[in-house]
Amino acid sequence: MLRLTFLGASGTVTGSKYLLERDGRRLLVDCGLFQGPRELRQANWDPLPVPARSLEGVLLTHAHIDHTGYLPRLARDGFTGPVYCSAPTKALLHYLLSDAARLQEEEAAFANKAGYSRHKPALPLFDEEDARKALRLVQGIPFDSVSNVLPGVRFSFHRVGHILGAGFIKVQIGATSILFSGDVGRRGVPILKDPEPPLAADIVLLESTYGDRNHGAEPPESALERVVAEIVSRRSILLVPAFAVGRTQEILYDLNRLRTAGRIPRDLPVYVDSPMAVSVVRTYCDFPEEHDLETRELERADTCPIEGPQVHLTTSVEQSKALNRLKGPAVILSASGMLSGGRILHHLKLRLPDPDTVLAFVGYQAEGTLGRAIQGGAREVRIHGQNVPVRARIESIPAFSAHADQRELLEWFSKIPAPPRMTYLVHGEEKARRALEQKIREDLHFEVKLPERGDAEQLA
Repeated sequence: MLRLTFLGASGTVTGSKYLLERDGRRLLVDCGLFQGPRELRQANWDPLPVPARSLEGVLLTHAHIDHTGYLPRLARDGFTGPVYCSAPTKALLHYLLSDAARLQEEEAAFANKAGYSRHKPALPLFDEEDARKALRLVQGIPFDSVSNVLPGVRFSFHRVGHILGAGFIKVQIGATSILFSGDVGRRGVPILKDPEPPLAADIVLLESTYGDRNHGAEPPESALERVVAEIVSRRSILLVPAFAVGRTQEILYDLNRLRTAGRIPRDLPVYVDSPMAVSVVRTYCDFPEEHDLETRELERADTCPIEGPQVHLTTSVEQSKALNRLKGPAVILSASGMLSGGRILHHLKLRLPDPDTVLAFVGYQAEGTLGRAIQGGAREVRIHGQNVPVRARIESIPAFSAHADQRELLEWFSKIPAPPRMTYLVHGEEKARRALEQKIREDLHFEVKLPERGDAEQLA
């Protein structure tokens, strides 16, 4: 008997975890943290329905924390099996998991100092030692190669865009094949190669983050030029909450292109205030085989396209605090992208009350997150136990999203060689999933289900 249980990212866009069980043997595909509203984050503390030590392996689609951030907790709870991912994902995890653990510890310490936590004392979900335990289990696997994870269970990774190292996974268990899309990227995005078409599979788990919308016609470069022009005229700060992996690097790339073309001031300073993003900048340049032709041409000119003399990489807490005195015009890129933690919160407390500040959202803001509240028009928000008025100008640039929109998801999925027996829509809020379900039924005529967290399906 082959059973699939949806442990996360089912009706939400975070906490990706899918449990495969066959004849008493267990495998986890993705191992992500829940993010967003408190009740969802609280689910990170819930034990898995099976003991961590009973899992015999983990497969990861890509490095983002909502797909990998539970690994240190899994290791803390006794998991010692192999963790398989692409080689670039392994390189990124060295920074992401360590940074996630450090943030867990720092936020617990800050909550205890400020006294705003309901828990006395506030504790981290995991710590840096747990992250080190998890990292020792990670093994990098080449794209397009078939490997065994258990007897009779084979898998392979295939590029899917989104971020460096991201892949969809095909798992073959006996006579049944299952495709996990992970997060599907966009075509024609700078730096990364385009997504490869999906392989034939009996069962497909397809993400649906933007299943109910398209990104719009304004090119991201043009939108970025527009908001930069605004802060130059105001002599103010452009604050960009961006995921440390993927979005930050793409924005740096586009700023470099705009600067080189003379479309923005050549001396406009850009500060990357995220220790993890600082480390990842060089990692992107360490994997030229994952880049598209345009980026490789720039590298042949001995220029890493996401670095430059006007890009300042801040690492220490002191350097970050010094940005409080920064006068515009300038750009600050800081994580996290959905304002769920990290140094961006400190910048928001200082700069949200300033009507000359421009806050530009360049990625998806999940339901219940601080980012969604501000994007939705909140006039006041609560940060670190303090009420902060929102007077800054709020911009959204959806074209920067690393996720395929509805049209792009349908285009990608339509290339599957044969209709799957069943498609499960995951990694999307309910409205997005239902809209994509309707389009798949109407346009592709595939069978579709919308699983909820905890649902189990017998596949064979």
